[in-house]
Amino acid sequence: MPDSPTVRRVLGDRPFAEVGTPSAVAVSEERGMAVVAGGLGGLSWSGCGVAGYGWKPYRVGVYGTDDLRCRLLVESRLPVHSVAVHPTLPLVAVGTGAYDGEYTFEGELLLIDLESGRSRSMMRRSREVLRVQWESARALRLMVAATDDDDPDELDSHAYDVIVERPDWAAAPRGSVQQKELAGTWVEFDRSALSDEAARRTVERLAGESGGETRRQVWDVHGLPDGRVLACLHGVLAEAWLPDGRMDWRVADEVGGRQLVVRDRDAWVNVARQRETWRGREQGAEPPFVTRISLADGRTLSTVAVGHSVTIATRQDGWLALRSTAPNRQYEPQPQPVALIPPAEDTPRATTSLGEFSPYNHPFPVRHSSRLLFLDGKERVPSQDKWVVAIDPDGEPVSERLFPLDWQSPPRHLQGGPGIELGPPECRELVHTGTAQAGLGETAFVVRRSLTDGAVRWVFTAKYPATAVDGDEDTVYVAFNTGELVALDASDGTVHWRRHLKVGGQSVVALSLELSDPGRLLVGTVDGRILDCSVGTAARRESS
Repeated sequence: MPDSPTVRRVLGDRPFAEVGTPSAVAVSEERGMAVVAGGLGGLSWSGCGVAGYGWKPYRVGVYGTDDLRCRLLVESRLPVHSVAVHPTLPLVAVGTGAYDGEYTFEGELLLIDLESGRSRSMMRRSREVLRVQWESARALRLMVAATDDDDPDELDSHAYDVIVERPDWAAAPRGSVQQKELAGTWVEFDRSALSDEAARRTVERLAGESGGETRRQVWDVHGLPDGRVLACLHGVLAEAWLPDGRMDWRVADEVGGRQLVVRDRDAWVNVARQRETWRGREQGAEPPFVTRISLADGRTLSTVAVGHSVTIATRQDGWLALRSTAPNRQYEPQPQPVALIPPAEDTPRATTSLGEFSPYNHPFPVRHSSRLLFLDGKERVPSQDKWVVAIDPDGEPVSERLFPLDWQSPPRHLQGGPGIELGPPECRELVHTGTAQAGLGETAFVVRRSLTDGAVRWVFTAKYPATAVDGDEDTVYVAFNTGELVALDASDGTVHWRRHLKVGGQSVVALSLELSDPGRLLVGTVDGRILDCSVGTAARRESS
């Protein structure tokens, strides 16, 4: 039975990693403290959108200026615009917020207690806070946005200038700042001053020679037979690390890789670009592609210009299937192409089709798979009645419906997630994750099933969705977007252990996993680091 993981080495580590891309900084030289806010980014891409439920992508970290160690980390649901350290009390004021895309400028005024580590939201109603500044021990000056978009001509150039006073901010209760206190003077406010550039320069100055470029979202990670570690991440098509922890090579990219398929001397990388729209303007990006690179130096060996974003399914013998994830622009649902690439070849040799793909319904990346597995829904309502299907690429490619995604009756609305295949060749079984919509929330699950008829052996449930899964015949390791890593007995689903992964005393969230060797677990984190962990054996099982 595996022990809980021990982090042996951290690849891609650097100061202020915990907060991601910096957005606001406040330095208190007297206290030897730097408060740095930033964003880690989302957990979704065009091939998978199921892991974001409950995810808070923004962070406020408190660091010592002497050793740059993170002493405190607080999550935020909304972007952080401004931070300010109280002149005398152990408090930090934090202004957050964003336009909700429909009508309201929502946000919070947070107070972080540096002694307890707790934060509290001070405003009774949501309101975007653009700037915080302590005028004195009693007076906090705020720049707050309008409540809504009724006056769009000045929303980007004006804000309310407000001063809120309390005799003792440490004793001020949660939700005690009322809207009537925020009716200040409507003044010009340049939102371009909220640019991350100033925060980035400050962070670089604090980090000095130990600093480095911002890293985010390690989407996939693999251990190579020669001891190196291969990964793809935000802004990096692929990178390789030597066994001694030094960087071997790196291929930068505007967007970065999303999936890796490793072969003997090369690897396929899925670069799933997609066009995004912001405030009605289309943000340009190069077309998506899938590329084959050399493991020796990252050189491009060949490229498949698919013309649309895809998700990759693999078969253990080397077959690849590239399923389109492009959104449908037509009124009626349309079949979407699936391109098939044979082993040891680099161009599609056959094409078939499946129903439309939704990143919020159909993600189903299965590791160690003996078949090319996907989820497919109804022809006219693809999000409903989803089945696990297999595409047989031998001969004329056809898809076979194996069993429904849902094993209960009446059926629920289930969404897919990552999985692995286990078992001997004559009796393969599938362990897969997913979520079930329940009322206004979701329930996550891990389930082991027969790959023949979908019969269920065991089910493990959780409150928040899984981000990654891997394992072997003994243990299944599942990472959740809360930062928790759970080891389940592969035979019956009972819990060996559950832990929040930590680096330097602070929790990290795993986005990708690989059990690369017995006892060695590679973990790619949302903050751009790669953890090389050992998972040994223990004499007895820990109670769940």
